[in-house]
Amino acid sequence: MAGSATPAAGTPETAWQAVRALAARPDGAAVRARLDADPGRFARFSHRGAGLLLDLSRTALTEAVLDALLGFARARGVLAFRDAMARGEAVNVTEGRAALHMALRGPPGAFTADGEDASAAVHATLAAMRGFTEAVHAGRIVATDGAPFTDVLNIGIGGSDLGPAMVTRALWRPGAALRAHYLSNVDAHAWDELRARLDPRRTLVLVASKTFTTQETMTNARLVRAWLAEALGEDRAGAQMAALSTNLVATAAFGIPAERVFGFRDWVGGRFSLWSAVGLSVALACGWDGFARLLAGARAMDAHFLEAPEAENLPLLLAATEIWHVDALGYPARAVLPYDERLARLPAHLQQLEMESLGKRVTLAGAPVAMPTGPVVFGEPGTNAQHSFMQLIHQGTTPVPVDFVLVARPDHGHAESHRILLANALAQAEALARGRSEAEARAEMKKSGLPVAEVDRLAPHRTFPGDRPSISILLPALTPESLGALVALYEHKVACLGAFWSINPFDQWGVELGKQLAGGILPVLSGNAGASDAATAAMIAEIRQRWR
Repeated sequence: MAGSATPAAGTPETAWQAVRALAARPDGAAVRARLDADPGRFARFSHRGAGLLLDLSRTALTEAVLDALLGFARARGVLAFRDAMARGEAVNVTEGRAALHMALRGPPGAFTADGEDASAAVHATLAAMRGFTEAVHAGRIVATDGAPFTDVLNIGIGGSDLGPAMVTRALWRPGAALRAHYLSNVDAHAWDELRARLDPRRTLVLVASKTFTTQETMTNARLVRAWLAEALGEDRAGAQMAALSTNLVATAAFGIPAERVFGFRDWVGGRFSLWSAVGLSVALACGWDGFARLLAGARAMDAHFLEAPEAENLPLLLAATEIWHVDALGYPARAVLPYDERLARLPAHLQQLEMESLGKRVTLAGAPVAMPTGPVVFGEPGTNAQHSFMQLIHQGTTPVPVDFVLVARPDHGHAESHRILLANALAQAEALARGRSEAEARAEMKKSGLPVAEVDRLAPHRTFPGDRPSISILLPALTPESLGALVALYEHKVACLGAFWSINPFDQWGVELGKQLAGGILPVLSGNAGASDAATAAMIAEIRQRWR
């Protein structure tokens, strides 16, 4: 917003200038000094909601900064946007739709959209999903030879894959009714690798595509259906399939019975849809009770988001901290480090949730944004990340804020392993914040007996700048409830950031362009058309020369 005329009091510009002024102070980005000066900082900068603990104490936030950020939130109408979303208004303005993923886990009668009782539609679908899931588990729905299913294969991509795959990996336990598998990449190597582990006579196949036209999903679905038909017979292949779709004509043509088609409304965005029929694979793999508890955890976070005061509202505070890091301090990326192997796919889910939602360059009014929007999100489970990209985060030239996701109580009985895991997580957060000064590095090397010349030579390499911010989110245990609350926390953070930046977090036009161009390039690869782009034509010629 630099270069604008002097703004009026109470405007977003005025509020933002207050934030920028605090960031521009000499100690604006300081973390270590704040920790050293304030032993009670954790108590004031940690907050609780829906069973989770959010610790913001290892950032450069101060009370003044937080007040300014919340002032900016009020000026931008962030909580007003929240309320409009909850009312079922068409907050997805470029597509004229509501964004009612909260209705997917809400109680009956809680949400409406376009005059329709959205909750009634949700609960009708949930009842059908529950009936199907329990029938499969009880052996009332079986494979075509009468034997029970042992595996469920979900075919989808993007939101029809990442969320359910992440949740199933987190919650599945040995002894569960079904093993779950996910096929998303149109690269047939993925299917060849997966097929070797599956028996077509014991596999229930779900095809997840709202329109039943998604190119990658339907290509894979045809491969898998042919696999079923080869083993079971063409007329029986559809009997081991179900669809998560709204296109009953296309699903019927594919041989899937209408009673095995589970739909969802257009006010459910793909990356927010794991709570809908898209989550059927989760219910089949982890049990209906586990899926219902997942919804309950998300519902608890919804209630917190809708009811908690702004100074205690976890999604708003998380979003405000991101505004501070991205726009006030200029940090263009963020790492997500879950210190629990079961959450290995959480970073991938958040990559889509955040980068597809917030990777926008124009405002709701179609004007260029005046400040950077969504940062790059990446991650890996700890402690693996410590032996991968953490070197850059500790000593690289640009700070990268980190989200540490910790689980206090493990499900295994290996207490020492879990203590080591948590010790590493806490040490990383402390090391990022505090760093190691050159004087400290020199003292440590001298104590070890290194010659003075060697100390002089190595001191710059062993100095850590510190002041690298991180937040920590603590789950008491990894349960369906805590995972539901965690994912909903990040969903609501995304909605808040959309309002902060005055962008639409619920569309994804950037995804569509590549799809359109791929449709035109496909016949060129087959030799039935010419490419319109010279570089594309040259590469296709090289490919065809080698693909013989």
